[in-house]
Amino acid sequence: MKLPKQLLDRYAAERQSAGEAQRTANEIAFTPVVFQVSRLMKKFGILSALNEARDGLSISEIVKKLSLSEYAVKLLLESSLSIGTVLLCGEKFRLSKAGYFLLTDEMVDVDMNFIHDVCYEGLFRLEETLKSGKPEGLKVFGQWATIYEALSHLPPHVRKSWLAFDHFYSDLAFEPALKIIFSRKTDKILDVGGNTGRFAKRCIGYDENVRVTIMDLAGQISMMKDAVAGAQGAERIDGLAADLLDPATRFPRDFDAIWLSQFLDCFAEEQIVSILARGGVDERAGAALYFGAVLGQAALRNRRV
Repeated sequence: MKLPKQLLDRYAAERQSAGEAQRTANEIAFTPVVFQVSRLMKKFGILSALNEARDGLSISEIVKKLSLSEYAVKLLLESSLSIGTVLLCGEKFRLSKAGYFLLTDEMVDVDMNFIHDVCYEGLFRLEETLKSGKPEGLKVFGQWATIYEALSHLPPHVRKSWLAFDHFYSDLAFEPALKIIFSRKTDKILDVGGNTGRFAKRCIGYDENVRVTIMDLAGQISMMKDAVAGAQGAERIDGLAADLLDPATRFPRDFDAIWLSQFLDCFAEEQIVSILARGGVDERAGAALYFGAVLGQAALRNRRV
């Protein structure tokens, strides 16, 4: 594994005392409980109620305000005390800093919904997945070879959480990417794995002459057409249905730029090599290749406190 120096420095040395390490190990053991308790503290409105109460709230006040049983409120609050998302001052509970960010941080919200709706049940089969090399956890949604084939068939709330996660991290790359891509003459863009067409819509809004072709699975192309319908310039967005993991799939030629947003990092190394080889990247004298994940990660780092 190759890491930049700053990450090597972070991960090469032990940073915890024995006591801290033991506590971390115990926290890991209870992580699923921590996650679900924290999710329900947010979903049931307890975190919001505490955030609005400057002087804090007692258990009985929370019960009355939210119409939850005393047992439910007490269980969640006691657990949250050990998690560190609430504080206890006398008989009153208050929101901690961690609780505040759990409640208000957009990234936390997107990540939590994604983990709960998309990943949580499937993670129970992670061991089987690692042994077989197949997405065994995906069976909770049906018999699919990949999540991408399943995407257009997922339950609405699951698909919503998936897309929110995908869009949150991809959208961060769009602004810096557009400046780079259109710094040279670019009339035709191939958007590989374009999903619902969000980047394509940004492109046609950025340049009134550019045309974008989204290359993705048939289900995603259908979702994309629905998503861009009615948008100004939508007639300049085309769809090309293709299974990019199929070794027989070839990429179209004559594009000025090829955009891959958080795409290659979804696959195994041999699949990545196959995609790039079939794309004929080295043969495209005039095409520029852009990876959205790199730009998105840089933008994300800049947003961190």
